[in-house]
Amino acid sequence: MTAGVDERPIGGTETGGPAAKAVRAVGKLLHIVALHAFSSLTRRIIVLNLAALVVLVSGILYLNQFRAGLTEARVTSLLTQGEIIAQTIAARAAGDIGSVPIDPQDFLDLEVGESLSSLDRPSSGIEFIINPERVAPIIRALASPTGTRARIYDRDGTLIVDTRHLYSRGQILRYDLPVPKTEDASFIERVAGAINTWMQRNDLPPYKEIGGGNGKAYPEVVSALNGTANSIVRITERGEQIVSVAVPIQRYRTVVGSLLLSTQGGDIDDIVHNERMAIVRVFLVAATVTILLSILLASTIAMPLRRLADAADRVRRGFKSRPQIPDFSGRGDEIGHLSQAFRDMTNALYRRIESIESFAADVSHELKNPLTSLRSAVETLPLAKTEESKARLNAIIQHDVRRLDRLISDISNASRLDAELARQDAAPVDLVKLLNAVVDMAREMTLPEGPKIVLDIRRATDPAAYFILGHDGRLGQVFNNLIDNARSFCRTDGTVRVTMRRAEDAIEVVIDDDGPGIRPDQFERIFERFYTDRGDQGDFGQNSGLGLSITKQIVEAHRGTIRAENRTKPPVGEAEPIVLGARFTVRLPTE
Repeated sequence: MTAGVDERPIGGTETGGPAAKAVRAVGKLLHIVALHAFSSLTRRIIVLNLAALVVLVSGILYLNQFRAGLTEARVTSLLTQGEIIAQTIAARAAGDIGSVPIDPQDFLDLEVGESLSSLDRPSSGIEFIINPERVAPIIRALASPTGTRARIYDRDGTLIVDTRHLYSRGQILRYDLPVPKTEDASFIERVAGAINTWMQRNDLPPYKEIGGGNGKAYPEVVSALNGTANSIVRITERGEQIVSVAVPIQRYRTVVGSLLLSTQGGDIDDIVHNERMAIVRVFLVAATVTILLSILLASTIAMPLRRLADAADRVRRGFKSRPQIPDFSGRGDEIGHLSQAFRDMTNALYRRIESIESFAADVSHELKNPLTSLRSAVETLPLAKTEESKARLNAIIQHDVRRLDRLISDISNASRLDAELARQDAAPVDLVKLLNAVVDMAREMTLPEGPKIVLDIRRATDPAAYFILGHDGRLGQVFNNLIDNARSFCRTDGTVRVTMRRAEDAIEVVIDDDGPGIRPDQFERIFERFYTDRGDQGDFGQNSGLGLSITKQIVEAHRGTIRAENRTKPPVGEAEPIVLGARFTVRLPTE
């Protein structure tokens, strides 16, 4: 730290003032933008959100009726204005040639578009003309303030007055032309111009300036000279709309000329352009807000996914340390569910790894015992001097070989168990048929002097009461192991009882025997791998100790439980309860 430098936060407080908080907020936002600017998920969210906004704004710009309504209103306004100007011109600016008596009945007999000269009457020689000197002040007073171009044509289509060329004493009537577009137009203006060009109507007739030519080149003028007002919308070479309205000038029901009113090129387009520019500005603001919100939304999705992916990579790279999967379960959404699923999957993976390591250690330990005994017998065999010693060593060798074979077979079955349960699809299993088959096979394998095996299936009202989803082969292995275990411990004059009953949401199978029972401290340990406790039965090495472990593994794979306990009867006095035998209870859920 440099001496004399005050490093206190801005604002004079420990956490910093408003300026420091604003800087931190902007820095955090920039950090989020930097993290997610090149994220594929972020780009997709932004593009999709902007696409919806672009489609909406394009539809508004393309389908809005603002231009059509504005054009229609302009036509109506010009028609009204034209009728007022035409009536004023007919009343004050039209004169007559000659002095011929006029019969009022002649005017009543005229049709629309006819003049007195077309009638064979004494008064048919009269003609009305439009006096330009009288028309000019009227046009200047009525048309010029509205910015509308007015042209008057006589019955022959000859241009009489054009407001574009009107001059007054000491004054020139000037019309402001639009400012020419320069090359340094802003980006927004260029975009708006392109949008206007793209959305311009292409079905309008082109506008051509005829100057002082015959006004009958305009169809609306021809219609007006025939006594009917008409309007036409045209488009210039620059893409600007011009609305033209022609109104007949009539005096005494005689059409003496046509008044043609035209809008200035681009006045309607300027209004539409300004409206569209406002929409474009709103779009830019909305697009900016959409991008920022999309980045924030992506940060709530992409960042947790990236942390989960990094944690998965750490798990994949090595198992020396146990990396923790980030916990987002508090979010309550799909990301939280995914996080919890990742955590559960990782924990299950580590449990499986630990189980495999423990299984490998147990296997190596169990294999060393018979191998050590076998090696000792083989090394001692050449030193044996009597046939009795040799026979005893040969018996030990054969016993150890059979023990190794049994161990390897049971280890192989145990190692394949998880894979088979995961690979096979569960199917409905009828436990009534399964237990009957297992018990019948156990009875056939029991010696006549061995214990009896009794099966008791409690009757149920529902025919499907004893159906569950599972693997019939493995469930048969469970009951076969338990019955074999009970038979091996049961007295020769005892009974092995197999009872099945239906509980509320499960099926219970109970296997009882009349053996010595289980020591209270061994109720859980008997399910450990390679553990055997047969006391003084004298059958050492005849069991691998994997039967009950495999049984518990299969039951838990079917979401069930297995419990070991003793059958007892009440004690006499203060003595300990009398053990009648062992009991194993298997509970399998039906849902």
